[in-house]
Amino acid sequence: MQRSLRPVLILTAVLALLGFGITPSTAATPITVATAIGRQDGSTASVTGYVVGQPTATSTVVRSNFPNDYALALADSASQTSTGSMLYVQIPATFRASYGLQSNPGLMGKQITVTGTLAAYFSHAGLKDATAFTGGGGSTDPGDPSDYYAPAAGKTGAALKAALHTIISDQTKLSYDQVWNALKDTDQDPANANNVILLYSGRSQSKSTNGGGVNDWNREHVWAKSHGDFGTATGPGTDIHHLRPEDVSVNSARGNLDFDNGGTTVTECPGCTADGDSFAPRAAVRGDVARMILYMAVRYEGGDGWPNLEPNNSVNNGSAPYIGKLTVLKAWSAADPPDAFEKRRNEVIYTTYQHNRNPFIDHPEWITSIWP
Repeated sequence: MQRSLRPVLILTAVLALLGFGITPSTAATPITVATAIGRQDGSTASVTGYVVGQPTATSTVVRSNFPNDYALALADSASQTSTGSMLYVQIPATFRASYGLQSNPGLMGKQITVTGTLAAYFSHAGLKDATAFTGGGGSTDPGDPSDYYAPAAGKTGAALKAALHTIISDQTKLSYDQVWNALKDTDQDPANANNVILLYSGRSQSKSTNGGGVNDWNREHVWAKSHGDFGTATGPGTDIHHLRPEDVSVNSARGNLDFDNGGTTVTECPGCTADGDSFAPRAAVRGDVARMILYMAVRYEGGDGWPNLEPNNSVNNGSAPYIGKLTVLKAWSAADPPDAFEKRRNEVIYTTYQHNRNPFIDHPEWITSIWP
């Protein structure tokens, strides 16, 4: 055996001396982002790093409102903000649906490995012509982080609700003024980055027309703030998991009504109905409304200085910390499961703003476990 290998070794040595080195693939062992930045020589490498945004210019990386799926930035730390310590990665068309940030905002902060050519991109240290992306859970529907809900694994009923409360109560809180800009991001029209989609009416409207005037959009509290009298102070009054853009007059028409089927058509809100004690949004977002209400019921349990919010099967709940009807909300969630818009919204809130999730978007089946 040794005798048969000797000619190969001799040939390899001779070729190396002649400048035809036979070396292992540089892509075999992943390198760091710092190494990749220092090795912009056109060689092939696999680079492991954390997704920290999307490069849009030589010294500009955006962390939200991603314009497309064409590029991402990697760093050796998920908290890196200096572009000089980032590697700009070009995303070929084959990988955009799974690793483009517009389609997969949940990749922010995730660790991935990319194999490609170490060459400048946006006149910045980069990696181009990628042949492989791995890690990060990249897909057109990245779902929830597997470890986020780990403390709830195997639980049902009251135990599940308690575990989820603990998990989602770890959040960054916004001021009521900060909500304006957050909603311009979370509710952005997928077909027009200059607009937001109004929740109940479904209208696409310019982000800049927020305010209190006729036909402006304002901040609708899906869990009406008078149900528990929590107002707009930081806490449930500023939690963007249930705050949505809506036309001023439609917001007023909903008021603090509970949710139920029936009623007559609401002006400027196609598909919406209301009567003296209840409101029903258009069918396409009834599940969204239900999951927002149930999120609030799990997040705010009365132990952190805020009222204990709960759904019930009544209307006319007034200032009590209740909203109905639970049976209708459960039916709405089953009939209108989470769609791409709602899932993206959950990801953006998680990755960019509050850093907590609505568990019923990730796991709608938990609704009937907690409220059988």
